[in-house]
Amino acid sequence: MDGHSLAYRAFFALPAENFSTTTGQPTNAIYGFASMLANTLRDEAPTHFAVAFDVSRKTWRSEEFAEYKANRSKTPDEFKGQVELIGELLDAMRVKRFAVDGFEADDVIATLATQAEAEGFKVSIVTGDRDCFQLVSDQVTVLYPTKGVSELTRFTPEKVQEKYGLSPEQYPDFAALRGDPSDNLPGIPGVGEKTAAKWINQFGSFASLVERVDEVKGKAGEKLREHLPSVQLNRRLTEMVRDVELSERPADLERAPYDRDALAVVLDALEFRHQNFRERLFAVDPGAAEEEPAAPAAGIAVDGEVLGAGELPGWLEEHGSAGPLGLATADVWQLGSGSVSEIALAAVGGPAAWFDPAQLDEADEKAFASWIADASRPKVLHDAKAVMRVFAEHGWQVDGVRMDTALAAYLVKPGRRSFALDTLSVEYLGRELAPAPAEGGGQLALGVEEDEQAEADALMGKARAILDLGEAFEGRLAEVGAAELLRDLELPTSAMLAEMERAGITADREWLTGLEQQFADAVQQAVTEAHAAVGHEFNLGSPKQLQEVLFGELGLPKTKKTKTGYTTDADALAWLAAQTDHELPVLMLRYREQQKLRTTVEGLIKTIAPDGRIHTTFNQTVAATGRLSSTDPNLQNIPVRTDEGRAIRRGFRVGEGYESLLTADYSQIELRVMAHLSDDEGLLEALTSGEDLHDTVASQVFGVPTTQVDPEMRRKIKAMSYGLAYGLSAFGLSQQLSITPDEARRLMDNYFERFGGVRDYLHRAVEEARAIGYTETIMGRRRYLPDLTSDNRQRREMAERMALNAPIQGTAADIVKVAMLRVAKALRSEQLASRMLLQVHDEIVLEVAPGERAQVEELVRREMAGAVELRAPLDVSVGSGEDWESAAH
Repeated sequence: MDGHSLAYRAFFALPAENFSTTTGQPTNAIYGFASMLANTLRDEAPTHFAVAFDVSRKTWRSEEFAEYKANRSKTPDEFKGQVELIGELLDAMRVKRFAVDGFEADDVIATLATQAEAEGFKVSIVTGDRDCFQLVSDQVTVLYPTKGVSELTRFTPEKVQEKYGLSPEQYPDFAALRGDPSDNLPGIPGVGEKTAAKWINQFGSFASLVERVDEVKGKAGEKLREHLPSVQLNRRLTEMVRDVELSERPADLERAPYDRDALAVVLDALEFRHQNFRERLFAVDPGAAEEEPAAPAAGIAVDGEVLGAGELPGWLEEHGSAGPLGLATADVWQLGSGSVSEIALAAVGGPAAWFDPAQLDEADEKAFASWIADASRPKVLHDAKAVMRVFAEHGWQVDGVRMDTALAAYLVKPGRRSFALDTLSVEYLGRELAPAPAEGGGQLALGVEEDEQAEADALMGKARAILDLGEAFEGRLAEVGAAELLRDLELPTSAMLAEMERAGITADREWLTGLEQQFADAVQQAVTEAHAAVGHEFNLGSPKQLQEVLFGELGLPKTKKTKTGYTTDADALAWLAAQTDHELPVLMLRYREQQKLRTTVEGLIKTIAPDGRIHTTFNQTVAATGRLSSTDPNLQNIPVRTDEGRAIRRGFRVGEGYESLLTADYSQIELRVMAHLSDDEGLLEALTSGEDLHDTVASQVFGVPTTQVDPEMRRKIKAMSYGLAYGLSAFGLSQQLSITPDEARRLMDNYFERFGGVRDYLHRAVEEARAIGYTETIMGRRRYLPDLTSDNRQRREMAERMALNAPIQGTAADIVKVAMLRVAKALRSEQLASRMLLQVHDEIVLEVAPGERAQVEELVRREMAGAVELRAPLDVSVGSGEDWESAAH
């Protein structure tokens, strides 16, 4: 397999924006190559296999002809780094790979193919280089990609003859005459493929044509004789070397079993979580047949029971006290309500049980409710918050959750994409979960439908896997120092969020519907004005049509070139608006802004539940820093600083039976955390002086009294300060402030002159993380960053920014969670009816019961300010009102 050729094709065939890790490492070439690799190994089933790579563009060909491939643009850095990672993937698969100085991959392939054919092998070559057609014979077939990286055409001697009218031996003669623009090998002016093929067929070979060159008549003959030296050079360069000195011969390339653990590590690092992809890759492991089949969940086959009415109390009595039980559910819920249709339990040692909650009798119901609410009876769940939310609809309170395997996996490896139970089971237990049964089935002897039995077995298998995963994660959490973080922070937060999700927040449907219409009218107005500005109608939502109008019809300055033309993203439109007087870029920005607002409001209206409230879902395992996010709907995408965003927030109201909404958040929490971690005296003093922070810092950086700090100075310092907390580079700062990178660098230098402790801390944070492999918050939340030692500059710099960002952002996230838990506990202990509803962008929203506002405000300020003790004390801002916007502070 020609590794370079296929990886390069994949790089351009698959969009980079769809394939990258959370560290920013592009993986499109790796994914495309690995997919083709898996398909080829499956379809061709080779006994011996190897991959060849180019080393550099400096080869014997470039030494003989300096212009060889000189027309090619510089290999993208995003591609180079991926070739190294493909090497790691192949090593884990125990695939032999070759790269020889001075030679190209096709020379290595030609050598191996020649040797293998002589030793009696049948040979297949997978390559996108047509020069390999010269190797085709009765024993050698070239598999050539003809549709992206997904479809291969088999080139046999007959196929080469059909395609070019030539034998494989004649192909390099033909290629020399034709020339190859991709390799910068000049052809003969006026001579195309048909003429080149005709000459080779007429004279039999290139050598014969050269000997009889005077017999070629007409202008074509004159051109041939004029360019004969360059064509003869072409012929030498297109001939593949078949005797490259290699460390191993074909017989040494027999496929070997994967190092499955190493491969899993590589795939995790690349964040290739798609189950189908991993299955395809592991399915062609030569060692797969030698391995013992994955054991089913211990005891399920013999000890699993489908419980009928009245049988649950006895089962819980026998198995629910000896140790933890794994619990799995088949549940459904809609907006603000839901139900659970099946429950399975698994006990240590093997026994498992399944029951239908709808079939519980009074004794069953009482026994289960007592067990699930008993804090002394340990439970192991996967995504406990979802279970708590739906169980509450049945009147069951959940307590005693000792382990949540989704949260545990997140704390062990926060950067991973999937925390699905089936993925974790394969990765940590080495077994796949039983699939859900198909519809229909026969009748079992004891009156249980066959498909119901299969459903029960599958769910009991999940409960077994959850229990076993819980045990596996006990050790993993201890290894990464996260056991206390799970027990004391994440599990309590999970229970609290379940309550908040069930509570939801009242939405004013009429208000939001009016806003939707307002934004729809604004969208249509922008469309009408854009058409008028251009002089004809066009689709504003079509990037292609917009490109034609902006850069073709209007002739506006070209923006950044992409594979699909010139970019028309928001930054590009803003740049065009500044560069030209034409109104279309401004209208396009307004159109997109209003369209986005309309879509946001539409989404909110659709999620209003029958109780008139919106019940968002909070996510604990999405942001690697520990921050919460929300979905269905995403309340974090509502603009906070625009009039339209504030208007949307007015649609969130205090509910019936409550007096007001109260909002609270921390002032400048990231900067306070950065001051605490860096122990910078100047920054600590600025935060505790009582003066405006950004004015105080700006006065020190620019060397002027605070009274002379103008808005532009303040804006730059504010961006600078917060940017450092997010790992912002000088280039990033220059983009944000629309200044040159040099000016941004000077601003950072001046800042660090005044706040040397911050500079030293940021440098120390990266170096310490590089030494130990991870960053850590003040509460022990780790973020592993293996790319800090990567040879790939892009990956390394991305990891360095994360090493700056993770301790500050992660600590801020931990503080907010602690604060919320303290507030919730205080509300309960003081027996208040007020409750927490939302947490969005570090802001907490509460619904205040009549007569409790003053007490709740005092409680919130006290508990939030006392969440942790920092050198720069936490400052809490509070506001209240009848809607979310009027409660702003």
